[in-house]
Amino acid sequence: MTPNPFSTPRDLLRYAVTRFNTAKLFFGHGSAEAFDEAAYLVLHTLKLPLDRLEPFLDAKLLPSEVANVMTVIDRRSIDRVPAAYITKEAWLGTYNFYVDERVIVPRSFIAELIPEYFSPWVPEPDAVENILELCTGSGCLSIMMADAFPNAAVDAVDISADALAVAKRNVDTYKLQDRVTLIESDLYANVPAKKYDLIISNPPYVNSASMGALPQEYLAEPQIALDGGSDGMDLVRKIIAGAAERLTDDGILMIEIGNERAYAEAAFGELGLTWLTTSAGDDMVFLLTAEQLKLV
Repeated sequence: MTPNPFSTPRDLLRYAVTRFNTAKLFFGHGSAEAFDEAAYLVLHTLKLPLDRLEPFLDAKLLPSEVANVMTVIDRRSIDRVPAAYITKEAWLGTYNFYVDERVIVPRSFIAELIPEYFSPWVPEPDAVENILELCTGSGCLSIMMADAFPNAAVDAVDISADALAVAKRNVDTYKLQDRVTLIESDLYANVPAKKYDLIISNPPYVNSASMGALPQEYLAEPQIALDGGSDGMDLVRKIIAGAAERLTDDGILMIEIGNERAYAEAAFGELGLTWLTTSAGDDMVFLLTAEQLKLV
């Protein structure tokens, strides 16, 4: 038997980067490139600190440790399993969440806006009492909002019982059971009859043409959480149609639509969408006030 040529994290990191680039993997679940994802997977598999690669690069590994990393490299490069499903975790900012194949891998530009309390649209964060998140998935945005708005109760809605089971695990981890209520519902169907200061959603919004061109990594995710119909706006229409009666007089609706701005403008442009600035520009998240929604 040929001995394994790898003995250090440096060896495995180099090998993983080569394998990932050769396989032309898609990096849309948190990592920007092959090196970042390789470093994350090597460190996570070896149970080393994720922010300290350098001290361990030339450490001598046990054969079993090398074998474990090689298995992970194969799963990522051959089976094209998203890294988050391999490690059972995903990060949004400083928050760590449990994930598996029952939910899409958390990724949201709305998450960037939460640490700033949605300023300037929410002038008094402490005055926010009720938040509704539609299509919560793993519960990540609801957990982050409960943390940011200390006086708010958050209702987190999803049509998928499987997704809500994952969300419950995350809510329990962050000990927010008393403030985040998980609701199995087709959008507003089972939502309590009360007024919300904020309605937030990162719904399925991928249009039909784009669905047919998704990379294999996205095909590993629940397609119900991605498919937004012919123009990507099927659920967005329903969310907008029902928002006015569920918002306070000065409430706001915020929806993430990814790369679908043109379709959103075509469908709702007459309402006067306000596009919010994120790291990807001014095309990913729009906002409507309760006053604007009364025109629907």
